[in-house]
Amino acid sequence: MAPGHSAPDRPADPANGAAPLAGSVALVTGASSGIGAATAHALAREGCSVALVARRADRLADLTAALAGQGSGTPFPVPADLSDAEQPHRVVERTVDRFGRLDILVNNAGFGVRGSALDSDPADWDRMVDLNLKAVLRMSHAVLPQLLRAAGEGPRGVADLVNVSSVAGRVPRKDNSVYSATKHAVCSFSEALRQEVTGRGVRVGLVEPGMTATELTVGGSQAASAHGLPQDAWLRAEDVARCVTFMITQPAHAAINEIAVRPTAQER
Repeated sequence: MAPGHSAPDRPADPANGAAPLAGSVALVTGASSGIGAATAHALAREGCSVALVARRADRLADLTAALAGQGSGTPFPVPADLSDAEQPHRVVERTVDRFGRLDILVNNAGFGVRGSALDSDPADWDRMVDLNLKAVLRMSHAVLPQLLRAAGEGPRGVADLVNVSSVAGRVPRKDNSVYSATKHAVCSFSEALRQEVTGRGVRVGLVEPGMTATELTVGGSQAASAHGLPQDAWLRAEDVARCVTFMITQPAHAAINEIAVRPTAQER
C-alpha cells in the first residue's frame, strides 16, 4: 500500500441469503446525476460497494450521503474529470486502495451537443471524443488488470465491464454526426474487447438507451433527438440502470452482451 493511504475498506464476503452483489466493488463514472446516479443506487441495493466518479464534487457528496442512508454497500466519492488522460488510472488506484479490490466498471460518463458538421464548434467535437470515447478506452485499460484478478479470485467467479452507449451509435441521424460516431466506436470497441477477455471470466456488456430524461437531454440541444416524442414518454434513468444491473447480476456462466432499450413510442 502506498504511504499515506488508509487500510482498505473491504466489503463483507457474500453469504447465504446475502444480496447478489454482496462482497463486490463497482466503479461508476458519470455518477453525479442521471443514469450514473441511478445505477449507483441500483448496485448499492444489490449489496455492492460503489466508487462514484464525476467532476462535480458537491453532487457526489450528496449521492454518497443518500447511499449511506440506504444502509447498503459502501459509497466512496472520487471527484475527477475523465477527459484528463491521467485521471482514469488515478481513480482506479484510489478505489483499489480503499476497498482492496474492484469487480465491476460501468463506463457511463458522456457528453453530447447536436449540430450540423458545418455549423458545429470543433471544441465540442473534442469534448465528445475525449469523454465519450477516449475516457471509455482509458478507464477500460486502467481497470482490466483488476477485473481479471477479480474474475479469477473473487466470490462471483466473474467480473463485469459495462459500457453505456446510445442507440445513436446504431442509428446515425443528421445534426448528430460526431456524437453518433463516438457512440458507434464504443459499440465496436465493446465487442472486440469482449472477444479478448470473455474466456478469462470478464464479461463485457453494452447498454444502448434511446431517448432518456437526463441533464444531457432535458432542456439541452440533445432534446431535439426526441423528434417530437413527448417527454413523459421518454425513458427514465432508472430504466437504464435496471438494464445495467440485469447484466451484472446474471450467473457466472451467462453473459448478456448487449441491450438496446428505447421508449415504447420511439420508432428509431
